[in-house]
Amino acid sequence: MHTLVGISMCYSAQVWACYKKYLRAFGGTLDIKEFVRLYETRAEDRKVKIPKGVDLAFLDPKSADERRIKDLIDAYNADTIAASEPELFKQVKRLADAERALQTKETKKALNDQRIAGNKIKQLKRWIADAKRTEHDPARDDRIFPDWYAPVLIEENGERIIRPMRYHCRPAGMDPSIDRTKTGQVSGTYNARRDNLTRFWRHQFGDTQALMVADVFYENVDDGSGGSMEIQFTPRTGDPMLIACLWSHWTDPKGALPDLYSFAAITDEPEPEVAAAGHDRTIINIKPEHVDAWLNPQGDTAAMQAIFDDKRHPYYEHRKAA
Repeated sequence: MHTLVGISMCYSAQVWACYKKYLRAFGGTLDIKEFVRLYETRAEDRKVKIPKGVDLAFLDPKSADERRIKDLIDAYNADTIAASEPELFKQVKRLADAERALQTKETKKALNDQRIAGNKIKQLKRWIADAKRTEHDPARDDRIFPDWYAPVLIEENGERIIRPMRYHCRPAGMDPSIDRTKTGQVSGTYNARRDNLTRFWRHQFGDTQALMVADVFYENVDDGSGGSMEIQFTPRTGDPMLIACLWSHWTDPKGALPDLYSFAAITDEPEPEVAAAGHDRTIINIKPEHVDAWLNPQGDTAAMQAIFDDKRHPYYEHRKAA
């Protein structure tokens, strides 16, 4: 029986969604074929989530593969608009009918229709606007959640590679059912606890290690009244966070399911200010001088633990997320 990590930290982050930022900062090569495969997969399954910030990197294609990706993005956005506009018309009519009904008599149905239609109209208008928009809004376009895809930096055969991977790791050899709990919720394998690295994550730790760069991370914390609220944490220094991650290339031994590249962010005990804000974990933010060693661990887990002990400790400013 494997022990899974708990669902805690970090559940969402504003990351470097544009692969070009990785190339400028760290060098390396873009795994363009994997980007093409990802976008072809999304064309067949709209449940595949890619931040718009990743899309925008291919706005001005320079190669045949980039043109293929741009065409797939354009088709996806056109499909979004085509599906949303009739539904928007339907909800506008539903809202108008509910408001007319409320002018004569307040009923539970009319109030419910007014609320639901109003919320759906806002959502549909946002989807349509986002499908048409080409301006970059980092807070909206670069944010990922478990099961979303983002570029990460790895090293293979002595070469740095920027590859899109799912933020929710399915370690090689595991059954796909590991992705979900018994109740159907996302399992906690989008995070890898430091105190679990030599057990559950022993095949990845010291071997397949990655770097994800982020500017902000988000957590849900107790609001003091039995509910929860979302808090965003940002380094006071303004420096991007170099988040230590583990990754895996999962293949189906039966050949029935597609390959999956996926990763998990490593977490440690909370920084004092994060604990004071109500959360019990903090991502491991490594120092720039350790990037080379982190990406090429050569099985030396003791050296990796030393990198963790020497991690950066920026004060994480926090506030209620907008």
